[in-house]
Amino acid sequence: MKGEKKLKSKTYDKFKRDFLSLLNIICMTALFAFNWFSFYSKQLEEPVGPVGNTFIVLVFASIYMLCFILYGTFRISITHIAELILNQILSLAITDTIMYIVITLMCRELQNLLPGLVMLFLQISVAILWSWLVHKWYFATHPSKKTIIIWDARVSLGNMINMYGLENRYNVLKTVHARECLQDLPGYLDDMEAVFLAGVHSHDRNKIVKYCINNNIDTYVIPRVGDMIVSAAKPLYLFHMPVMKLERYSPTVAFTIIKRLGDILVSSIMLILLFPFMLIVAAAIKLTDGGTVFYKQRRLTVDGKEFDIYKFRSMRMDAEKDGVARLSTGKKDNRVTPIGRFIRMVRFDELPQLYNVLKGEMAIVGPRPERPEIAAEYEAEIPEFHLRLQAKAGLTGYAQVYGRYNTTPYDKLLMDLTYIAHPSLARDLMICLATIKILFIPESTAGIAEGARTAIDHVKKSKEFQNIKNESIDSHG
Repeated sequence: MKGEKKLKSKTYDKFKRDFLSLLNIICMTALFAFNWFSFYSKQLEEPVGPVGNTFIVLVFASIYMLCFILYGTFRISITHIAELILNQILSLAITDTIMYIVITLMCRELQNLLPGLVMLFLQISVAILWSWLVHKWYFATHPSKKTIIIWDARVSLGNMINMYGLENRYNVLKTVHARECLQDLPGYLDDMEAVFLAGVHSHDRNKIVKYCINNNIDTYVIPRVGDMIVSAAKPLYLFHMPVMKLERYSPTVAFTIIKRLGDILVSSIMLILLFPFMLIVAAAIKLTDGGTVFYKQRRLTVDGKEFDIYKFRSMRMDAEKDGVARLSTGKKDNRVTPIGRFIRMVRFDELPQLYNVLKGEMAIVGPRPERPEIAAEYEAEIPEFHLRLQAKAGLTGYAQVYGRYNTTPYDKLLMDLTYIAHPSLARDLMICLATIKILFIPESTAGIAEGARTAIDHVKKSKEFQNIKNESIDSHG
């Protein structure tokens, strides 16, 4: 009875959030419709009629809704007001730009931007108001969930909840080791509304998950490497039973060909469009200290093949004069030049890698290429780190979009394996669009922990290091 009541409450809560998201889409579409009917539709040589007008409005609504979903704007409960607003601004900017291009093509001449800019201003105003009201409503009517963290290899998860500002969503009342929790599941879990399983072994985890599902307790699982590998399994039916087939990353021939053609097309267009900006960056670097404009490093791509990656130089010429490979510590890294800080912030230092993409050494989307020396240090502590080399290295990737520069190597591996497990053109497109968002998030370029000078220091300074070796798939799966 208690579980059934919880289920009804969550269903009703989800309905309210979906309704608020739909209301947002309706408001933005209404503003576009007003702009279309009052100005742009009158610029057409021949009217498109009621059906055509309706179609244009529906196209806007569809594109905006896709962007709305892509940027996770509907995740009201775990998203800050500032991020809710940013998500909508990006969604609106992309949608309005696409619609302006469509309208221009329909009218066969460039159209006045002013009505579109006025509409965008009104849409952003609605976005700010909607975000503020929805955020206030949600946290006024939804007290933080009574939460327990059950851990095995990640005892620091409670600190992460506070670090990411989710304490209003999850009120951590207990933190307990999995083996201790299993001794009294009802005693630990019956009063809880949310359970986090952090690095718990599959045998113990399965018992806890089954109990939570039966009692309708929200359960969040932080996966292990073995989990990500199994998630790539292809379902088969053999011996009159379901079977999961696992194999090395092997995308279809059609996917490989289309992805490569897309890489060539996108890198060519971007190199042409961005060439003037690249000239300015090159001149600024040269004028700053007279050193070289570009620098190249050996990096690893698919199957461990080495290649030279190209970047705009953002550090001093003697940044690694002692020959030791070091990761950046972000703003506190005195090796970074003044112009280097700027081009890193706006990601302009990565633009020369479009040439690597054009050559076929990299893809637009894939695991970021690591230096051989740093990869070797990571693999010494995390043996399965080489599994990310199943796919061609990318200019952007899952770990870059959903992680940070200082995300632990193990967590980056999990995210790279998430991408490798489910290759698709749709996912590549989503990652490309999501990459736009991280340009506006300074934290995504934060350096590694202070005091961590080398790659191995970065691993050892992560709070989970004392348990990370226990997560090796060779010993635990």
